[in-house]
Amino acid sequence: MKNLLEFILKSITGSSECRVEEQTGDGDHINLIIYAPQEIMGLIIGKNGKTIKAIRSLIKVRATLEKKGVSISIAENSSNPT
Repeated sequence: MKNLLEFILKSITGSSECRVEEQTGDGDHINLIIYAPQEIMGLIIGKNGKTIKAIRSLIKVRATLEKKGVSISIAENSSNPT
């Protein structure tokens, strides 16, 4: 799912400055955290949050097929990813 999310973000933003961290929770739940610079966050969230809602829906479909739960959150990237 991490690879799918990275592909979607790269396609939407046209930039590779975003990075995704995957944390496995208890059981079959996965937390995906998007780290992005402030200037790119607007593209990811979209007007009235429509873009991030669509991204969450796509990832949720993939998670359902794999019989897992997923949550996606966005955090500001305070330093450049290495």
